[in-house]
Amino acid sequence: MVFEIERKFLVASDEYKSLARKKNYIKQGFLNSDKQRVVRVRIKDELGFLTIKGPSNKSGTTRFEWEKEIAKSEAENLLSLCEEGIIEKYRFLIDIDTHTYEVDEFLGDNLGLVVAEIELEKEEENFKKPNWLGEEVTGIAKYYNSNISKLPYSTW
Repeated sequence: MVFEIERKFLVASDEYKSLARKKNYIKQGFLNSDKQRVVRVRIKDELGFLTIKGPSNKSGTTRFEWEKEIAKSEAENLLSLCEEGIIEKYRFLIDIDTHTYEVDEFLGDNLGLVVAEIELEKEEENFKKPNWLGEEVTGIAKYYNSNISKLPYSTW
């Protein structure tokens, strides 16, 4: 079983853009957004992905994740079956020391929301926090993509 361990932060400035080694366009939807088993369909540039995530632990840092690459055409077909609330965003990859921050700059109804995530090997792992990171929002459900697809940032 594969578990992802991550911490999530709001972003306080756009300084991260000049540090990014890569920028991707992502479009994603949810076939199931139940908190016990989220099933996500994603197109990242020219690739498709199907992802299943289990429930988070109490701190919100760790949960089961399974992901499989699929054809972009299959992902496009599955997006048409998704629950209402397709998410579009740009993802910037920023390397700091031995970690990579993924900064998501949301579009559409979530325009203005910018969130950074960092994946860790263990929950108590130390990592460098760049000055463009803001408030930590790890485990706060309203920042989960499956929730902002239903209750967009523009409605907060």
